[in-house]
Amino acid sequence: MEDRATEIAAGRADEAIWLLEHPPLYTAGTSANAADLHDPGRFLVYETRRGGQYTYHGPGQRVVYTLLDLNARGRDIRRFVGTLEAWVIAALDEFNVTGVIHADRVGVWVARPEKPPLPDGTAREDKIAAIGIRLRKWVSFHGISINVDPDLSHFDGIVPCGVTGHGVTSLVDLGLPVTMPDLDVALHRQFDAAFARQTRAVTTR
Repeated sequence: MEDRATEIAAGRADEAIWLLEHPPLYTAGTSANAADLHDPGRFLVYETRRGGQYTYHGPGQRVVYTLLDLNARGRDIRRFVGTLEAWVIAALDEFNVTGVIHADRVGVWVARPEKPPLPDGTAREDKIAAIGIRLRKWVSFHGISINVDPDLSHFDGIVPCGVTGHGVTSLVDLGLPVTMPDLDVALHRQFDAAFARQTRAVTTR
């Protein structure tokens, strides 16, 4: 992935979106707090160079590596992350799942009104997608993970992305019989629309 990002930055390779599924492991971003790793012996812990904290990857989770050239997309990190979020939200909408984002919580969340609120009265939400990227010469790598049907108990060994109180969910956990190919089709269908909006924003400045 890092080699491909270097090649893209040098103009020797095209942009790419890689769709993967990893064996069970924890990854630590550049802001990871060791206290958030509750069960270090449970799975391999892989230290990455992406932003963010600890997260889990494993079977049933679609990992989306976004190797995209921000030199052609405005060199605006905030807008780029917002575009990734909008892409995920649009794909989830195809399954009638309403994803939301928050300034103080990374990732894409869904409301869980059937669950008790937090002790302070805050309505419960569960994370369905995580986002963590890194840039090299304005080319992005790492990206997104979306929970289709992973073993959600595997998130218990960490504080996912450093967020406590709220939980983690998946499309199947929400009662939807969605498969990995179903999600891939939705992501493919929504990509052009999401990134066309970003391109228009760049060209109209």
